[in-house]
Amino acid sequence: MNTITLQVDNSIMDKFLWFLQHFSNKELKVIEIDNDDTYLRNIDGMVESILEAKKEPIEKGVTLDKLEW
Repeated sequence: MNTITLQVDNSIMDKFLWFLQHFSNKELKVIEIDNDDTYLRNIDGMVESILEAKKEPIEKGVTLDKLEW
């Protein structure tokens, strides 16, 4: 299953939620999240992964110019 983040204008929120209700729970799950931090903390293993990565020596890090975006 994929996760997307949307910004929905208040003027269409009722219609948008009405539309989403036409999908089964197996097809679509609405997750109410206040911000990105809350979202990331709700991903299984994310906090543990970040804490583990923080233990790695700085020498093992990759500089921004070597990242492929």
